[in-house]
Amino acid sequence: MKTKITELLGIEYPIIQGGMAWVAEYHLAAAVSEAGGLGIIGAGGAPASFVREQIQKTKELTKKPFGVNVMLMNPEADEIAKVIVEEGVQVVTTGAGNPGKYLADWKAAGIKVAPVVASVALAKMMERAGVDAVIAEGTESGGHIGSATTMTLVPQVVDAVSIPVIAAGGIADGRGFAAAMMLGAEAVQMGTRFVVAKESIVHENYKKKILAAKDIDSEVTGMTHGHPVRQIRNTMTREYLKLEKAGAPFEELEHLTLGALRKAVVEGDTVNGTLMAGQIAGMIKEEMTCAEMINEIMEQAESLLHGKA
Repeated sequence: MKTKITELLGIEYPIIQGGMAWVAEYHLAAAVSEAGGLGIIGAGGAPASFVREQIQKTKELTKKPFGVNVMLMNPEADEIAKVIVEEGVQVVTTGAGNPGKYLADWKAAGIKVAPVVASVALAKMMERAGVDAVIAEGTESGGHIGSATTMTLVPQVVDAVSIPVIAAGGIADGRGFAAAMMLGAEAVQMGTRFVVAKESIVHENYKKKILAAKDIDSEVTGMTHGHPVRQIRNTMTREYLKLEKAGAPFEELEHLTLGALRKAVVEGDTVNGTLMAGQIAGMIKEEMTCAEMINEIMEQAESLLHGKA
């Protein structure tokens, strides 16, 4: 399937893997790229040296394009931005801030840049700054979220900008892919679905929680302090919401979640860890390879889009 995004990024299928901290490492990124999508290394809060190592290991596993997601609040974001140029990474996605200060260097190096946006205003600002595409992410997503739904956000962003739009949030199969295309998107980004890929290094306990999830099993913490996060309900989220309702200060709440994502991903702590997952988790019932997943999604989507279903 050819779209503006497949042409822009040099990929076979318009499917991009989310840059999830701790989850999106080189095994997963390389597997997605090898399967024809765009694999992404999630820099998260990691040091620049770790990101360089991840890039080099990904290159050993695939010759196809892949990208790095830069969390702009990372204290080493400046160094990571330089590493990306030095290592010849083809694509950068960004979150938690404005990538404007890095754009000149990235563009000079021929890097394609696609920031995540949660509003039309931010999408227009990013277009003016000179990015190549935007990822319009709805509140259905796992992890840090905005307030608009994918169904409402994507078409409004498509109407507001002239650069390609990538839809994210609540997409896990060919039906969601086809819907995103009908809304005007040129590609989709998926996170939760790839967490349970066979190539994903995520702890089995975490994967099992997603595979067993129902439609109502995710909830959002952090609404009161402006940093909402969607995750699967557990003991930690219940305690967090209890404290949040009681008006606990941000520092106390932050202490509760310190290192909680690593606990879930690496240690398999499903009680006190942060099990980031989107509302789409209730649809995911099987662990597959990235290639199987992408092929299934594309077959279903093409059938729907060509009126064969």
